[in-house]
Amino acid sequence: MTTCYFETLAAFAVSCLLSAMIIPKISLIAFRRRLFDPLDDRKLHTTHIPRLGGIAFFPCIIMPISLVIACHNLCTDSNLLSWEQSTCLLTLFSCLFMLYLMGMRDDLIGMRYRAKFIIQTLCGLLLVASGFCFDNLYGLFGIYELPYYVGIPFTVFIIVYIMNAINLIDGIDGLASGLSMIAFFAFGCMFVCLHWWLYAFISFAALGALIPFFYYNMFGQTRRGRKVFMGDTGSLTIGLLLAVMAIHLSMSDPVKEELFPGAIVTAFSFLLVPMLDVVRVVLHRLRNHQPPFLPDKNHIHHKFIALGMSQHQALCFILSIAWLFIIANTLLASYLSVTVLFMLDVAVWTAMHFYITAKITKKHPRN
Repeated sequence: MTTCYFETLAAFAVSCLLSAMIIPKISLIAFRRRLFDPLDDRKLHTTHIPRLGGIAFFPCIIMPISLVIACHNLCTDSNLLSWEQSTCLLTLFSCLFMLYLMGMRDDLIGMRYRAKFIIQTLCGLLLVASGFCFDNLYGLFGIYELPYYVGIPFTVFIIVYIMNAINLIDGIDGLASGLSMIAFFAFGCMFVCLHWWLYAFISFAALGALIPFFYYNMFGQTRRGRKVFMGDTGSLTIGLLLAVMAIHLSMSDPVKEELFPGAIVTAFSFLLVPMLDVVRVVLHRLRNHQPPFLPDKNHIHHKFIALGMSQHQALCFILSIAWLFIIANTLLASYLSVTVLFMLDVAVWTAMHFYITAKITKKHPRN
C-alpha cells in the first residue's frame, strides 16, 4: 500500500518535471516559427501568442503512468493492473493519441467542427467498448439502473459534452487549466481513498502536467517567448481524461457507494462550472436564433469582465465558485437526494447569472 502512495507521488513529480522542461521549448519554437493564435474581436488578448502548449500534455501524462506501472511490475514481481484495467488503459491511450493528432491539426491549420465531432464520437464509442459506461443514475429523476441501449449513447454524449465544455471554457488565461487542476486534484484524492491506483496515477499525472502550463499561461512574458495557450490539443486531451474520471467514479461499485454516497453528483460537481456554462451559452444562442457553436462573448468569464474585473480577478472568482460547488456538494451528498442536489446546483447557477446580468445591465444600460 505504501508503495502505491509513493508511485502516485512519482507519477505527479515526473509529469510536472517533464511538463516544465517541454512547454518552454514548445513556446520558443512556436514564437520563432510564428505559429500564433489568430486575433479577432472575440479574443481578449491583443498580442500574438502561440496556442500549442497542449502538445506537451499527452507525452507528459502517459510517460509517467507507463513508467510507474512498468517499475511496479518489475520491482514487485506482480501485475499492478488487471486484464480489464489494462484494456481500459490501452484504449484510453489510443483515444488520447487520436485526439492529440486531431488537436494539432486544428491548432495549426484548422479543422471543420463536423470532422472533430466524428472523431470525438469514435473515441467515446471505443471507451464504452473497453468498459467505461454509465450503468446507474442512483435515483436522479427517479432513474436507477440503466440498460445498455440507454447507457451506451448516454456515455458517448457525456464524453463529447465534457470535451467540448473544457474547450469552450478556455477563454481567459488560466481558466481551463485552473478548473481542470481543481478537478484532477479532487478526483485523485477520491481515487486514493478508494485505492483505485490506476486512476489516481492518471489524475495526479494530469495535475502535474497542468501546473507548469498554468504558470506559463498566466505569468509567461510574451517578449521573452514564454507565453503560451493550451489550444485544442490540450483542451481535448484534458477534457477526455476528466470525462473518463467522472464516468468511472459514477459506475456502480459497493465500496465506493459506502465510502462516498451520492458519488455521481460529487464527481460531476468537480466539472460543474464548465458543464453548466456551455449549456447556458448554447441555450442563449438558440434563443437568439444563432448557431449553437458560433463563438461569442457570453461565457461566464466574459460576464465577469463586463462587470469591470480584470482577467485575473475574473479567474479568481470563477475558481472560487468551482471550489464552493465542490465543497457544498461533497458535504450535502449524504443528506440530500441526488435529484434535489442537482436541482439545487442548477438553481444556484441560474440565480447567480440572473444577478450578474442585472448588474451588467445596470452598469451598461442599453440605449
